[in-house]
Amino acid sequence: MVTVTESGHDQGRRRTDGGDPLLSVDSIDTHYGESHILFDLSLTVDRGDVVALVGRNGAGKTTTIRSIMGLTPVTNGQIVKGGEQIQARDPHEIRKEGISWVPEERRVFSGLTVEENLRLAAHSGDDEQADQFEEIYRRFPRLDERRGQDAGTMSGGEQQMLAIARALLGPETDLLLLDEPSEGLAPQIVDDVEDIIRELNEDGVTILLVEQNAEMALGLADYAYVLETGEIVHESPADELATDREAMESYLGVK
Repeated sequence: MVTVTESGHDQGRRRTDGGDPLLSVDSIDTHYGESHILFDLSLTVDRGDVVALVGRNGAGKTTTIRSIMGLTPVTNGQIVKGGEQIQARDPHEIRKEGISWVPEERRVFSGLTVEENLRLAAHSGDDEQADQFEEIYRRFPRLDERRGQDAGTMSGGEQQMLAIARALLGPETDLLLLDEPSEGLAPQIVDDVEDIIRELNEDGVTILLVEQNAEMALGLADYAYVLETGEIVHESPADELATDREAMESYLGVK
């Protein structure tokens, strides 16, 4: 286990196989106006992994995701994806680099059908688009059944499926950023979303999972970071953190 304090210099440096991570966030600071939100934050996401970023409300988890996507630009530090610096790029350019984001609010268009929501997200040619849609409906049979249903009349779990499906359309996604995918969902639906995340990862999608539901996140993840008031205060393999009751209670309030 690695426990990182403010003065620690090991955070985000976890590879042991000599390869480069798919994503490297290196000592970033992020501000909202005059408010300093993220402090010298570093983390890495290795290709093929599920990495969990967990912490209490207000810790800065969503700001980390927004910083990676270029929606809240960093004021210091670097973000590297596949060997290319992306911290100064616009969000649509970052999307073209294979990073896609599912926001906490899901942001489906409630007055449009499932298919209309998906078509708005697709930017490929007709043949490629047809292949992508076929794959989406194969992966999400519930959406296939509800192609003509308005998204606003669907359950929260179905809307979450639609949000994830929409994020996979367009440029090929090799890194998916999921922000609180279990928020507001019934326990059975959370299990369904877990299955979707696990299947996506098994199919080769690397995932950075931001979750307040630490037990869910750690059950899915290979590696975990704990964020507290804008700083990484702990990192370790996810299974180690999940079984460290003292750390779970201290950092996350889980007894």
